[in-house]
Amino acid sequence: MFLERKEEGKLHKGSVLVGYDLGEKYSQISYYVYGEEDADTVATIVGTKQYNIPTMLCKREGINQWFYGKDAVRNAEEEAMIPVEGLLKRARKGEEIELDGESYDPVALLTLFLKRSMTLLNFITTIEKIHSIMFTVDELDDRMVEILAQASANLGLKTQQIYFQSHTESFYYFMLHQPPELWTYQALACEHDGMRLKTYRMECNKRTTPIVVLIEEQIYDTLVIPEDTEDEEAKQGAYRLADERFLGILKRLCEGRIVSSAYLLGDGFRNEWNAQSLQFLCHNRRVFQGNNLFSKGACYGLLEKLEPSEAGSRHVFLGKDKLKSNIGMNVLRQGKESYYALLDAGENWYEARRECEFLLAEERGLDFVITPLTGKNIELRQITLTGSGKSGAPFARYRLSMSMSAPETVRIKVEDLGFGELFPSTEQIWEQTFELP
Repeated sequence: MFLERKEEGKLHKGSVLVGYDLGEKYSQISYYVYGEEDADTVATIVGTKQYNIPTMLCKREGINQWFYGKDAVRNAEEEAMIPVEGLLKRARKGEEIELDGESYDPVALLTLFLKRSMTLLNFITTIEKIHSIMFTVDELDDRMVEILAQASANLGLKTQQIYFQSHTESFYYFMLHQPPELWTYQALACEHDGMRLKTYRMECNKRTTPIVVLIEEQIYDTLVIPEDTEDEEAKQGAYRLADERFLGILKRLCEGRIVSSAYLLGDGFRNEWNAQSLQFLCHNRRVFQGNNLFSKGACYGLLEKLEPSEAGSRHVFLGKDKLKSNIGMNVLRQGKESYYALLDAGENWYEARRECEFLLAEERGLDFVITPLTGKNIELRQITLTGSGKSGAPFARYRLSMSMSAPETVRIKVEDLGFGELFPSTEQIWEQTFELP
């Protein structure tokens, strides 16, 4: 039995990797130039640290003139302008948007925003020279993958290396590229937009090989920061309540654990309302504040995908989008038995796919070896090729295609390719699925 695997494109010095954080309210673009030390983030105004790009479009009535980002916000106040907000939410719904007497596909409008905002990279490189791009979003499900795939296909990028990952995975890759002392034990990220707090707690299980990394997510809707326009006395009271609630959340997250570092992300931490909670958090921990962690993490995720680091090779992140088992086969290669890896634990289930060709002699079935990284026992899954071997050939050649239809469901397709001119293909196809432990 012989199998063959294709290699991914390689990086070269000067290759530009782009991490695009696509958010409901704001987006950001970071980039990493291969050969340099760190990723950087594109500023909306050159020479500043203003990274947020409002995820918004604005159209001038009667003509095909569009603005994006801060220009869209600024022009939205004019009478002749039609603002378009909630681009991501509208794309999820898939409903046509009525605008200036016409109907627009919401994914097409999102694509327009992406294309316009990516012109900010012209200060760094040209769009044609982008080696690869990673889009990161808060939650990545089937619908969001479909939207991002459709939008990215219409951006006019020269590269075929376009990937997607969640904020959770971006946090993991960001930490992977920080000094080890910041995540030797556990690391914490708290993202607050003023209305909602989302926390990410990352821990490593050093008893496994490779080291399994898990991230626990929690969402809190009761931690609301008041608007600046509110009455000062009421605002200070709301600040104190928010500080007390945040302190309670932090104590629960850190209780009985050693947290090496913490990151405060988002506009919700812009005002100085969290004196008590910040004092608690800074005790024996490194604490950082900013808002470009996810876009940088997208850059580092790309780098790990294309050229794994030593730390990346020793760790595997098992998030909810990840394949949690290694899947392979015991095969004969050059007369010797060996294990051939097909799908690797740690891959995103929607990206996990392999295609290969093999020969079968007397046996008319395939045995897949399932090795969970969660500590469960190794299991076998058998696919029987019912009705195979009708051609009478001593060997039969097949094509195997593997993919995932859900985080725990493996989809198998096997095609009979025949064996030389004397034994043409029977054109039989077998399709089966099996569940992972």
